[in-house]
Amino acid sequence: MSTVNQTTERLLDAARGVWEGYHAHPFVRGIADGSLDVEKFRFYLVQDYLYLFDYARVFAMGVVKAREPAVMRAFASYVHQILDGEMDIHKAYMERLGISRDEAERARPALANLSYTAYMRAVAEEEGPAEIAAAILSCALSYEEIAKRIVESNPAAAEHAFYGEWVRGYAAEGYAEANRKLVTLVEQLTAGYTEAQLRRLSDIFVACSRYEGMFWDMAWKMEM
Repeated sequence: MSTVNQTTERLLDAARGVWEGYHAHPFVRGIADGSLDVEKFRFYLVQDYLYLFDYARVFAMGVVKAREPAVMRAFASYVHQILDGEMDIHKAYMERLGISRDEAERARPALANLSYTAYMRAVAEEEGPAEIAAAILSCALSYEEIAKRIVESNPAAAEHAFYGEWVRGYAAEGYAEANRKLVTLVEQLTAGYTEAQLRRLSDIFVACSRYEGMFWDMAWKMEM
């Protein structure tokens, strides 16, 4: 991150220990070396597909809470990117695995999934645009970091016959560019924030980072 992204750097520093755990997680390592049981990935894929609908709802609350048209448009653009962009990775895998959209949308969310999305929705309903952006940021940036770390440590992972599409999708420049815009939005929304407000943002970001870790655990254990 650039030194001009002071708020984002503070959030990342606060959660660094949690994030390091992602890279050592057996689910992530299994994607990196191609050894992950496909049934575990199938379970994860359906849960993450369900998660993305609530993720989009949190962005939509940013539209509702925003006071400036430019901020409204920024949040609205992410709703579109999630529903018509990030979900494309999931839809392609669902087709390969024989999972119909109806089957995925009728699936029951796992407890860790429900807990994570309930927390984000509560932040979105109770707090402002900056806090909403902080709740969203952990998922967005951590997937980019995970995918890029995988490529750095094992370039062949991006060409794996099955998991390569996932790696390429989250390591892609287009995904990184969307994240840079999200970071810029966070910085704009937190300009002039007090120390107490910044501490609150850190609390939200770290909580969501911990939920990300719980999501990987849930996927690895296939735990409902």
